[in-house]
Amino acid sequence: MINIRRASAIGAAVTATACAAMALAPAAVAAEPTAQRADSAKKAAAAQYNGACGSGYSVVNSAQIGTKGTVFLTYSSATGKNCVVTVRTKPGKAVHMTASLGFASPTTTVTDTGYFTTYAGPVYLDARGLCVTWRGEISGEVAGKNGTNCGSLAAKR
Repeated sequence: MINIRRASAIGAAVTATACAAMALAPAAVAAEPTAQRADSAKKAAAAQYNGACGSGYSVVNSAQIGTKGTVFLTYSSATGKNCVVTVRTKPGKAVHMTASLGFASPTTTVTDTGYFTTYAGPVYLDARGLCVTWRGEISGEVAGKNGTNCGSLAAKR
């Protein structure tokens, strides 16, 4: 353990608190099985869907963007539209983000990209009977899926 001396009273208090926390942390972590720690970290990193697509839209798929956030694919059976929103795990200073949704034939893609503090999107696309490709990006890290959530009409083509 490295202990850095601070000249100020505040620095000394912070150093003492950090050292105390570090001294306690290994015992707590050692008692928790490795798989549980990994699952706990993954769950803590996942952003929650924020309802940005509006009422009637339910999450039908999602992809975690590392520890930065999650991209959500939603669908409304009332409108037949899909919606994508990219949500940050920890909102803060505006960073480059993207929410993108499309399908292959005919080639159509809708995208919301820019610098956002909390989320990118929503973007909507009527993709009844089609497979959709959807992506989210936060600060250069990308996640999403190609050709998923195919509608019932896709099988009839």
